[in-house]
Amino acid sequence: MINKEKLKKKIIYRSTHRGSKEMDILLGSFVKNNIDLFSLDELYLLEKLMIIEDEILYNWYFDKSSELSVPLNKVSIMLKNYKI
Repeated sequence: MINKEKLKKKIIYRSTHRGSKEMDILLGSFVKNNIDLFSLDELYLLEKLMIIEDEILYNWYFDKSSELSVPLNKVSIMLKNYKI
């Protein structure tokens, strides 16, 4: 089983090194402000969100696509409602 702190560091890194500046700012800010609130199961959900491509997350977050391309769960709903 993975160490919770190691998983957090991995998620923080992945959220701030995305490839697009907009998503680095959005996801990096969201993760840094909320990561300590998440249970281990929620961290795994967050880790899965970090795997989704920037374009898909961007379009989903900014309602530019009617296609449900991001799984709905507690973490993704928190992200969707997050404002910088």
